[in-house]
Amino acid sequence: MDTSTAATRLVGHLAEVGPVAVAFSGGVDSALVLAAAARALGPDAVLAVTADSASLAAAELAAAVAFATGLGVRHLAPGTAELDNPSYAANGRDRCYFCKSTVLDTITAVARDHGVASVATGVNADDAHDPFRPGIRAGDEIGVRTPLRDLGLTKADVRAVSRHWGLSTWDKPAMPCLASRVRYGVAITPARLARVERAEVAVRAWLADAGTPTRDLRVRDLGDTGRVELDPHLVDRPELAPALAEVVRAAGFEGVELAVFRSGALNHE
Repeated sequence: MDTSTAATRLVGHLAEVGPVAVAFSGGVDSALVLAAAARALGPDAVLAVTADSASLAAAELAAAVAFATGLGVRHLAPGTAELDNPSYAANGRDRCYFCKSTVLDTITAVARDHGVASVATGVNADDAHDPFRPGIRAGDEIGVRTPLRDLGLTKADVRAVSRHWGLSTWDKPAMPCLASRVRYGVAITPARLARVERAEVAVRAWLADAGTPTRDLRVRDLGDTGRVELDPHLVDRPELAPALAEVVRAAGFEGVELAVFRSGALNHE
């Protein structure tokens, strides 16, 4: 469908849902759902709820607060304790299921405490066909709404509608949780997540200061080694490897690798 039609259908769909709490990570998908809900229902009938946990980068929480504030939507950030679940901390390939179960249970409880019966997520039509997203099943099991998926809106559609509405998130790079940077089988701990966040912040700052910013950046935790993944045009620059190795070691990693960014790289290893 064309962008204008997609936007109209999304607003109409959320108008039918009624007052809603949006599980708001701050990413492009949930941002569009939040903006559409505010348009459909008015800001006072919408809650933006961001799960505040060790796996959420501080910059992402700050961005989520700013975006919701810009829409005039009330923002809540309840703490979540997915790390207390041994099945999550063990970091198997079903890690996301245990995470989303905890997070969405928490958001649902917060919504009900504020008199809101429905919870919506930013799951899109592409996500529904991704074999590496067991967290979607957790949402389906408790009946959360997925307006983007229900309308068949793909990631490209989401970006197109977001741009159509002038949302600041329309071209925001994907920024999954910090736990997604940790190689499967390597136990997830608050210290490990903090090390990944510290390394990414430091690498991004160093590249910006050097006049070589990267759009996509991940520091993957492979155990004792941190693998820095960057835009392709940066990886072969000889002066970057030793400098970034020093930055990443200072963040707490023993070994350092440099590679081209690949979305979901650890899922394919």
